[in-house]
Amino acid sequence: MLKDVEVSRAIIEAYTKDILDSLKLDVAVVGAGPSGMVAAYYLARGGAKVAIFEKKLSVGGGIWGGAMGFNRIVVEESAREILDEFGVDYEEFKPGLYVADAIEVATTMASKTVKAGVKVFNMVEVEDLVVKDGRVAGVVVNWTPVKMTGLHVDPLTVEAEFVIDSTGHGAQITGHLLKRGLIEELPGEGPMWAEMGERLTVEHTKEVFPGLYVTGMAANAVAGAPRMGPIFGGMFLSGRKAALDILERLGV
Repeated sequence: MLKDVEVSRAIIEAYTKDILDSLKLDVAVVGAGPSGMVAAYYLARGGAKVAIFEKKLSVGGGIWGGAMGFNRIVVEESAREILDEFGVDYEEFKPGLYVADAIEVATTMASKTVKAGVKVFNMVEVEDLVVKDGRVAGVVVNWTPVKMTGLHVDPLTVEAEFVIDSTGHGAQITGHLLKRGLIEELPGEGPMWAEMGERLTVEHTKEVFPGLYVTGMAANAVAGAPRMGPIFGGMFLSGRKAALDILERLGV
């Protein structure tokens, strides 16, 4: 006979095992959008211990809606190999420009990321950073509903060798350093310019403070570079670039 309490016990024990195992990580990725999932995927495939903390209930970031609800995204030739890596189908719109189904991209990337060994903790918000001896050393986490309702509930901490800010347009994680005077400025993203934004999001993917990397639109927000709308190749390449750089530094 199935007992209700057995269902509860199975869920609690399985989740607790995952969160306990993720209290000490090689890399904590904040944000399960395109660059965050790609970064986590390549990190896990490279042998790193990695988890994603996503404050929303769903993963995928800005992929789902495409543009204005037309659920298609565009990818340039330079990033097509990443769609191939994940097994995402696409169609050629013109030479060098490809269109993919946003729903397939989000669901396939999420599935492949989890199957690569990445633990994803959704509805978990990173409310602060752990900084020790001038270096980011982890993240401070709480339940998203706790933050939304303004309840006075103390958070927990997760230790990590590196943290990746993949929170998108607001670069929320890097913003914690600004609030504490640990960086001088965070200019925010510039106006729409797809061509320049695509290129610069990869160029600006880097370590912006010891132990903290930025990817995707967070990278452009930190650098004051343009946004680029529903073209996602730069975000995919940004995630991979951060992952490969961190793997080299971890020596795994």
